[in-house]
Amino acid sequence: MACAPLLLEQFIYKKRNFAYAFVRHRLFVLCKQSLIRVQSAEGIKRIEISPKSNLKQLYDSVQNALKVDGFGLFKERSFLTELHASGSQMVGTSLKHGDLVYLKQMAGTSSRVSWSCGLGRNEAKSVIFNQFQRTSTTVLDSQAFRTSEKASNSNPNSARPSINVVEDEVDQALSKVDGTIKRERDSKLCHHNANGRCVHCSALEPYNEAYLKEQNIKHLSFHSYIRKQTSGMDQGKYFVFDDINCRIKPGCREHPPWPKGICSKCQPSAITLNRQTYRHVDNVMFENTKIVERFLNYWRTTGHQRMGYLYGTYEQHTDVPLGIRAKVAAIYEPPQESTRDSINIQPDEGADDVDAVANALGLKKIGWIFTDLITEDASAGTVKQIRGIESHFITAQECITAGELQNRHPNPCKYASSGVFGSKFVTICVTGKYRVAFSLFYICLIYEFIGHLGDKTKQVHMEGYAVSAQCMALVRDKCLIPTKDAPELGYVRESTDKQYVPDVFYKEKDQYGNEVQRLARPLPVEYLLVDVPASTPLQPQYTFTEYDKRQPFPIENRYIDGHLQDFNALSCYLSAWGEEEFLEAISDFHLLVYLYKMDMLPLRQHMGPLLEAVRTKNPNQAAKFKIEEVWKLLESLIQASSGGSGGTTSYPSGGAAASAGAAGVEAMDLDANTWTCNHCTFINRGELTSCEICSLPR
Repeated sequence: MACAPLLLEQFIYKKRNFAYAFVRHRLFVLCKQSLIRVQSAEGIKRIEISPKSNLKQLYDSVQNALKVDGFGLFKERSFLTELHASGSQMVGTSLKHGDLVYLKQMAGTSSRVSWSCGLGRNEAKSVIFNQFQRTSTTVLDSQAFRTSEKASNSNPNSARPSINVVEDEVDQALSKVDGTIKRERDSKLCHHNANGRCVHCSALEPYNEAYLKEQNIKHLSFHSYIRKQTSGMDQGKYFVFDDINCRIKPGCREHPPWPKGICSKCQPSAITLNRQTYRHVDNVMFENTKIVERFLNYWRTTGHQRMGYLYGTYEQHTDVPLGIRAKVAAIYEPPQESTRDSINIQPDEGADDVDAVANALGLKKIGWIFTDLITEDASAGTVKQIRGIESHFITAQECITAGELQNRHPNPCKYASSGVFGSKFVTICVTGKYRVAFSLFYICLIYEFIGHLGDKTKQVHMEGYAVSAQCMALVRDKCLIPTKDAPELGYVRESTDKQYVPDVFYKEKDQYGNEVQRLARPLPVEYLLVDVPASTPLQPQYTFTEYDKRQPFPIENRYIDGHLQDFNALSCYLSAWGEEEFLEAISDFHLLVYLYKMDMLPLRQHMGPLLEAVRTKNPNQAAKFKIEEVWKLLESLIQASSGGSGGTTSYPSGGAAASAGAAGVEAMDLDANTWTCNHCTFINRGELTSCEICSLPR
């Protein structure tokens, strides 16, 4: 009798035949167990589980058997129907004995875990620029942005994202364009008829190197690069943009977490920096020179540096095959404190309001601009040459700041594994330098106020840049920091017990002309930069009002005399326009933002038709808004304010206002010849008909 079980065991487990399969199936049925097959990247694993167990227990069994974490189970090979780890749903209701399920890695997350990564809305608003010095220009707080976190935590194994990625309108238009470079028939080399084509007149691909070199185009456009990668026999079937990961992959269970252990599966690969051959934006065009003129007026008045965000649109750039041009319509200046050598950007509570107005006008935030100017000779109008090939074009700190901003404004791309790749966000530096050799695209640089281009007169120039995708990854994962004494050099962090940093290398030629590989400690930032030419058209364009002789509305957040946005400035500005010029008067981006954020009148809820009228340049729709009750109320306040005396054109500081108010109260008789403002509660002198603080009527 003792040998009977042994014979049965040999019959079941050694003889792989029909009887083996039948007996094994009956044994599982009698024992009330189900066999679930799990297919993963390492093969198929069999899991024995009771049909009465829940799906959460199935996930635990798979985790223990395969030693993996951060995964999901799906019924189809295409990963459409997921089996959620529910504690109430039984295995027998979803799966049968012998079913095959598919395991998919979720990069550290699964359906059982609800991660709350990213910052809160209030915390995101508190991201500010820190103070910068001459060797270290503008810098953002080192915070993890939601977009970059989502991009870095995406599944790296997926070959192509879903078709639900909504690209920008200009990308959708360029994807439908043929893109080939047409050539005319050569009378000397072409010996065929008019309808024929030969190697001398056939169309060229947009990435043709000889054509780009002939036209002096340094970088491929992004869509030309995509066409090049998808032009092979496989038509780009396996082509995908993968984000560079500089962090340890989470969820590895083969060793203790860093710094106690690391393995080849979770360790990020070393990075070799290469100059990026393509760029997302091929040209930055300011609609007219007055946009930059108004921005530079602050530096001309105070001598302090200034920073602003560029608002505009993206359009096709015909000078570059399949190129994209960023067209700037306005510059918004956030709250900031600046000196001759520094800028300190304050938290902007109205940033969402600015974006709302821009979206209603068909605009979006497309870049940022800052000045780095020091006057050399005020009478000659020259500035000191700070940047150039002898010193630096952009500092490491500015490079890090550009990377932070580009991570906050990623580019939607259907060829990216995460749905986003790179960024169209551009960086413009207004500085003093001279340029002897220049590209074809610099011919129409802002000639009205920068002097002659190409000479050595040390005039004001604009230089455009963008950082590469490798730089964005290094900044996102907090691997790149500036150096203290050399602005042109960055430095890759060394690994600590809190953060593992992969090795980063770059290649350069030594004194003997040999190409050698060096560790990026320190790192020349030229390996991270992409040039983006900045220009203005020969025929100025105007999305907003073209100011000739009238004084424009003041720009926000300029707390100097003559540049303040207050009710008195609004009254003076609107009083200079006639009744029939309402649309032209109201078509000012800074004015619309001021009206949208105005607290004393509820204009925010009623400005939809007005913004639509400005966007479409419809005078009839603007006239309808002008006769509405809310605008009539504003006009009555302006009329009452302009007819009174007093008022102010500058904001005193909090301490000055308090001390002045206290001194005034002690000097005057409170029972006679005084009145209290209903808007700001300031006690005014009796002879005034408008408030001395807020300029509103009595």
